[in-house]
Amino acid sequence: MSEKPNTITPDPIPRTAIEKLELLNPVMWLSGGFIALFIVTALYDKTLLTTIVNSGFAWAITFFGPYWQVLLLLTFLIGIALAIGKTGGVVLGNLAKPEIDGFRWVAILLCTLLAGGGVFWAAAEPIAHYITVPPLYGDPDNTWQRAVNALAQSFMHWGFLAWAITGSLTSIVLMHLHYDKGLPLQPRTLLYPLLGKRALTGATGSLIDACCIVAVAAGTIGPIGFLGLQISFALNSLFDIPNGFTTQLIIVLLAIVIYTISALSGLNRGIQLLSRWNVILALGLMIYILIIGPTGFIINGYLQGVGTMINNFIPMATYRGDEAWLSWWTVFFWGWFLGYGPMMAIFISRVSRGRTIRQLILMLNICAPLITCFWFTIVGGTGIAFEMTSPGLVSEAFAGFNLPGALLAITQHLPFPTLISILFLILTTIFIVTTGDSMTYTISVVISGDTEPNAFIRTFWGIMMGLTAIILISLGSGGISALQSFIVITAVPVSLILLPSLWDAPRLAAQMAKQQGL
Repeated sequence: MSEKPNTITPDPIPRTAIEKLELLNPVMWLSGGFIALFIVTALYDKTLLTTIVNSGFAWAITFFGPYWQVLLLLTFLIGIALAIGKTGGVVLGNLAKPEIDGFRWVAILLCTLLAGGGVFWAAAEPIAHYITVPPLYGDPDNTWQRAVNALAQSFMHWGFLAWAITGSLTSIVLMHLHYDKGLPLQPRTLLYPLLGKRALTGATGSLIDACCIVAVAAGTIGPIGFLGLQISFALNSLFDIPNGFTTQLIIVLLAIVIYTISALSGLNRGIQLLSRWNVILALGLMIYILIIGPTGFIINGYLQGVGTMINNFIPMATYRGDEAWLSWWTVFFWGWFLGYGPMMAIFISRVSRGRTIRQLILMLNICAPLITCFWFTIVGGTGIAFEMTSPGLVSEAFAGFNLPGALLAITQHLPFPTLISILFLILTTIFIVTTGDSMTYTISVVISGDTEPNAFIRTFWGIMMGLTAIILISLGSGGISALQSFIVITAVPVSLILLPSLWDAPRLAAQMAKQQGL
């Protein structure tokens, strides 16, 4: 019997560092170059940058604000219709059963999408609307109704519409075109039904992806920078640690290390682990405040606040009576959330394989918003309750729109104030870290075109976003504020990329329902 000849499998051709970092990729140059230009302009002349950004911000708010309001409203309503109809039973992702169990799936979505808003805004926005009443409601004589209206307005900004735009319809489109049709898991694929192959190749595809990367990078760099500013303020208030650039630098560097390591470990390890523990910590704090804090106010405020929001849902969603107020609140938030839209759809598509359209929509459009509203009532509602009992207790700390000041005013008037304050700071940090690692991962997926991008590119983007935040912090809070306003400008092209999903998602869902015999 003759021996089988030896066969040698050739080693794969090693990739150079340039190839691993995708430095020859036009998407990398377009997105990275634009962010670099923003930083250079900030370093060269912060006043010039602020002037340009403010002009662009005003233009975006004026011409696109009404469109964004309609876009978010239609996205929510169409998603609900798909979940209720026969299309609700469609299984997404070409997988019979979910690859991630229910608790971990919910934890990942909640932690990634709530981001930095999950703590500081939860404390600050309700008290802001309590102090200065939203124009839609007028100024009621009854302080209880004033509190309910403040909660309802906060719920509107962080509830049904905000969650729907981050991936309900777009995830349906992407999951079908990627997992069933083999198209790339990139923002450009969202325009494939409209533009055909032209959307996937050449300058058009590169420009689509770059716009979405710039938007989500700006939306992530901002919270990372504010994390440094806000935690530094809190540490100074609690422990007299100097509130300066050195402290802010150390905080951001620690955040970079944590979220980059988490992104390198992948979806099934670091991101899931951080999300799971963050949800457990948030649940613990919710239960503690619900029992120890103003329990009756929290329960009654949540129920009536949600009822008020639902009762005024369409008027609040379409309100155009005070454009100055809208630019500071509703339309600003819509621009921020829109910027995350395509990239969050990619991330949701990666973690939601095997879920039905009904499960996806009910989670994003209903369950997650109601959980968010309850969290806002636990934190912000407690602040309003304290303010009603002792006027000035929270509002004076919040003066000058001091977000961490509002949070500390609340936590310092609960039993074990220092411990609770520290736990909230840890919670905030992990919220922003989970957004940092998930967006680092997602940007790397888009640039590399690989659902498991190499360690080089993950590390590169993780570090670059953090370093950008540090540079902007070094310029003072104005640098980060300019970036926050710039986020709204980047939402303009992104909102146009999201538009076709309004009709593509129902059409593709109907096709899948027919193919799956529903």
